[in-house]
Amino acid sequence: MITWEYMTTPLLIHNTAAILNSWGKQGWELVQVVTGPEGGLVGYFKRPSGGDGSANAGLGAAAVAARQFGEG
Repeated sequence: MITWEYMTTPLLIHNTAAILNSWGKQGWELVQVVTGPEGGLVGYFKRPSGGDGSANAGLGAAAVAARQFGEG
């Protein structure tokens, strides 16, 4: 059975393609884009979990993004 890991990140309107391509190269698939609580766009991503401890691999990148965009 496939298990999934999930990640969210803010999306900048003027740089959306670059952001999506960057996450895609890391194996993340865009699932949905919603308006965040502060009005910006937030992308929800998923990718298969490797089952080898990589299930938290996106957490570090998400924490960096949150700090960069003032959400953490």
